[in-house]
Amino acid sequence: MEYLGNIRKMRSQLDENGLVHYKMVLFDNLEPQFEVDLNEWVGKEISIHFQNQINCVVTGKKIPKVFGEGMSWDAFRNSPYAVESIIRPELSQAHLGIGIRDLEWEIEHHVTPHYTYLSLTSEIKVGVTRKTQIPTRWIDQGAVEAIFLAETPYRQAAGLIEVALKGRLADKTNWRKMLKNEFSNQESLREAKANVIGLIPEELKEFISLDDEVKKIIYPVISYPVKVKSLKLDTRPIIKKKLLGIKGQYLLFENDEVLNVRSHSGYQILFSL
Repeated sequence: MEYLGNIRKMRSQLDENGLVHYKMVLFDNLEPQFEVDLNEWVGKEISIHFQNQINCVVTGKKIPKVFGEGMSWDAFRNSPYAVESIIRPELSQAHLGIGIRDLEWEIEHHVTPHYTYLSLTSEIKVGVTRKTQIPTRWIDQGAVEAIFLAETPYRQAAGLIEVALKGRLADKTNWRKMLKNEFSNQESLREAKANVIGLIPEELKEFISLDDEVKKIIYPVISYPVKVKSLKLDTRPIIKKKLLGIKGQYLLFENDEVLNVRSHSGYQILFSL
């Protein structure tokens, strides 16, 4: 079976047992084309052949290199998909009717319920996401556990809570440790939540979540890499290897090699199972 198309980030779904089910998503430039179930191919050989063509995921035009996740330079500078408040949610002012790039888009995406959460990736970290992106956001970052810290009515408030905790908790994932399934936490997520609640600014304490359930996430992995070796399609245009697992947005291959699917958004490939 062969599928030709432009890469997008893998689609994921959590089943009732906490296992992540992945689909490889391929576009015909800007039009959705294929979704290929991947879990059943763990333990088997797959082939990815880069076709030496990259299309901007926003405009569709051919580009020599990507910025952000699959964007042309112009799209990266101007598209709301790359607005700074995505990375730094505390900068969003859409709830005040103030937009950075596209007020209508920012109101739709930022003036909506958001969570500040704690997750266990390489260590316990704090993060922010829209309510509609749970559990996708946790899966994309390779979290094995997560807990709600606060639920806010708009993005900036969730971001301000995150900023208040950055001196106590990490806000980024050590992706190599995450892929090796190594953790450096010294406390449980429930303990971490109890320990940081006092750091939340008084005017934001009303948003603290009473939900203390720790959500657990299981990935379809036979074995984790010991020494992570990152693959790039620009320098390794043909990958034909046994797939040993999937975690976050990474394909884990034999010989400790890994491919970040999301970072290759827009790349046209021939995908074979």
